[in-house]
Amino acid sequence: MSTISIRLNDKEDMLIRKYAELNNMDLSTFIRQAVIEKIEDEYDLTLFNKVWEEEKNQERISHDELKRELKL
Repeated sequence: MSTISIRLNDKEDMLIRKYAELNNMDLSTFIRQAVIEKIEDEYDLTLFNKVWEEEKNQERISHDELKRELKL
């Protein structure tokens, strides 16, 4: 297991510690989770943009049109 150091000013330190405390998390778990979620969010956005570009010129129909076609 490795250790990472970050530099924070007093205000940032207090904000992060209080947030973790309010959510019943130890500081290490909170920071690890926040960083992983940030990476996942960015990956999801990258994947969305890729799919959007690949499919942006395809014909689309509305939800209502699909229901009519399926006779629902």
